[in-house]
Amino acid sequence: MSDAFVGKDFKASNDGLKWAKAAPGVIPAWVADMDFRTAPAVREALRRRADGDLGYPVWLDSPQCEPLAEAFAERMAARFGWAADAGSVRTYSDLNQALQVLLHVCTERGDAVALHTPAYHPFLGTLESMGRPLRPVPMVADGDSWRFEVPDLTGCRVLLLVNPHNPTGRVFTRAELEELAEHAERHDLLVISDEIHADLVYEPHRHIPFATILPNRTVTLTSATKAFNLGGIRCSVAHVGAPAARKALDAQPEFVFGSPSVFGVEATVAAWRHGDAWLEETRALLDHNRHLIASGLPEGVTYRVPEATYLAWLGYGRPGMAEVLEREAGVLLSDGAAFGPGGETFVRLNFATGRPVLEEILRRIASVTI
Repeated sequence: MSDAFVGKDFKASNDGLKWAKAAPGVIPAWVADMDFRTAPAVREALRRRADGDLGYPVWLDSPQCEPLAEAFAERMAARFGWAADAGSVRTYSDLNQALQVLLHVCTERGDAVALHTPAYHPFLGTLESMGRPLRPVPMVADGDSWRFEVPDLTGCRVLLLVNPHNPTGRVFTRAELEELAEHAERHDLLVISDEIHADLVYEPHRHIPFATILPNRTVTLTSATKAFNLGGIRCSVAHVGAPAARKALDAQPEFVFGSPSVFGVEATVAAWRHGDAWLEETRALLDHNRHLIASGLPEGVTYRVPEATYLAWLGYGRPGMAEVLEREAGVLLSDGAAFGPGGETFVRLNFATGRPVLEEILRRIASVTI
């Protein structure tokens, strides 16, 4: 592991949402944003674009945005063995927008959506605000990991799959994905698969794109923002393998959903094509950090080492611990209650930071009596 992440490669300033929300003296470890500077290849691409042509891009009138679609297809083939069709790509500002667009054009108010719970909380907010009832697929603790049992999905219209799973960090196996595919076929479901954490899977686990199992029912959502620390870039990809979904999207007015900026496209293409050395170094640090947490938690806190992501799901056995830890330990974590059913007694800790910071977070957490 390089010494770069000990200190000198931290962000030059922490003026974004993650640090701005924390009160003085409080260490933020909540929103999924890393404390590291982005990859040199990305920074160089943005500088080059800023010094060059900032006029209309050649891909302005293309629904696929060819440079982004081609880089996506190349990456899926190289990393996951998936021959994704670049012509089936559509672009959005982020995954939340893409999800809302898909639900808007492919479902009706009252259509139920199956989702593993606890769940990424903005998705829960989307379902509530759009009137798409949640059909929970509960994640259940199983030894050192998590499992799920699929309930009756009669009446569902969509399976919203988050794999790797946020907040538990679980990477679903082929057998589990094939079971979900059987349910999708049986109940005629559109599968919207959020795979934004696919580049943050740890050995020996492997990410399997759901579209390689059920291509004609699947829309795959992803972005470089999580793995390459580009949350503010506002650029994401939807690979629309399901013909009905593609037809519904293409029937919409040309500009109604907007498109990424040239900076978003430049940053994403640079990350996917030239950022892997930075990614591997970063993932090595995160791999170390996920195990460091296991050795630094106080007795009584449950923790199953995540198979992916940089998010630790900590069980305290009682609700309200995020507030307690912020007040008594000076650590800002995400309250598990926001993640829906099954999250009420948990907190989520973002460990994408340097070792000294994480050690201080753990020291502070250990000082609080459960």
